[in-house]
Amino acid sequence: MNDLSKQRLKTWIRILGVTRHTESRLRDYLRREHGTTLPRFDVMAALWRCRDGVTMSELSRMLLVSNGNATAVVDRLEADGMAKREAEDGDRRRIRVRLTPTGLAAFEAMASGHEAQVDAIFANLTQTDLDTMRDILSRAKGAI
Repeated sequence: MNDLSKQRLKTWIRILGVTRHTESRLRDYLRREHGTTLPRFDVMAALWRCRDGVTMSELSRMLLVSNGNATAVVDRLEADGMAKREAEDGDRRRIRVRLTPTGLAAFEAMASGHEAQVDAIFANLTQTDLDTMRDILSRAKGAI
């Protein structure tokens, strides 16, 4: 391996470390403050962004998870009154899922705290740092 290759590998390991640390803090915050999980928060966030609802396949693609994983989370959200499934245009084979008013309110309460946690985690980064990181990560993603 050449020096640049080793630097890329070290950078990848650093990115993973930051990601794992951030996810760990967010998981702890969501569990402690809202009695919920990060996957549940992620599903609610996707449904919050798509107020008209999405099919389970669309939801799975948005979250990059299997249909089974998405279904298990939606089942729990539905049981808790946070989400509901509805047949699309009377076609019982095509189901859309969306947040209920209760789910919308619960997500919005969680989201503000989630944002504050992310802000605290990255508080030592300046606007220039953030702009540079976004640019670098965009270029890295484009290379995939």
